[in-house]
Amino acid sequence: MDMVMSLGSEKPVVIFSKSSCCMSHSIQKLISSYGANPEVHELDKVPSGKEMESACKLLGQSAETSSTAHVPAVFIGHQFVGGANEVMSLHIQGKLAPLLIQAKAIWVWKG
Repeated sequence: MDMVMSLGSEKPVVIFSKSSCCMSHSIQKLISSYGANPEVHELDKVPSGKEMESACKLLGQSAETSSTAHVPAVFIGHQFVGGANEVMSLHIQGKLAPLLIQAKAIWVWKG
């Protein structure tokens, strides 16, 4: 889990993903649509991907989230936000843009 937490705190937005996961792709596109440039770690394309996926699973179980999937696992502002459900919820509530601004992932947003 240390590797995931360390990588998750390196950039304003970090997404642990799988290249074959449509929800991961959707969340990446959503965050990019705000003008953010997320750091994406495709777990099926890196040597330590299985270990990082296990850590994402544990991280999701220990957080107060409703996601059952391991990916996407999204960090914003060096904090674990959750998975697709949590990011979509923030977006629908109008809270994603302020969070991205606070993390310095984007500078302005006119929704």
